[in-house]
Amino acid sequence: MPAEAPGPGAPTRVRVVDRVPAELVVADRAIALVPLTPRTGEPAEPTALLVHPGVLLTSLVDLFEDVWHEARPLRARAAAAEGPDALDLEVLSLLLSGLTDTSVAKQLGLGLRTVQRRVKRLMELAGVTTRLQLGWHAAERGWTAGP
Repeated sequence: MPAEAPGPGAPTRVRVVDRVPAELVVADRAIALVPLTPRTGEPAEPTALLVHPGVLLTSLVDLFEDVWHEARPLRARAAAAEGPDALDLEVLSLLLSGLTDTSVAKQLGLGLRTVQRRVKRLMELAGVTTRLQLGWHAAERGWTAGP
């Protein structure tokens, strides 16, 4: 869950979206801070609304969760703009069918290193470190023909 604080030494999770509906800071689902400083270029005293537990805080947490779930991990978003090409998708499809890199290379008439480079690129596009994660992310992003 995004509202959980990472433990000491844990990597920080960062996600990005194209548009944020409101500036907002939520701490432990127990309190929220909403900046009230106007966005116009005029200098103004910084002010904010401090929101304690209640209906408004619940709504703000829900807003945060909705935006978080629509966002993409920072690593994956930068690479995802490119997306896999048709040959990448063929390689991925054959791998998901259970073929080895060597078999995929033979099937597509490619060199083994070419297949390995393409798999590495797919993993970078998906922002993952294992092939199992690649399969899951490929399904999530619609890179596969199956369910």
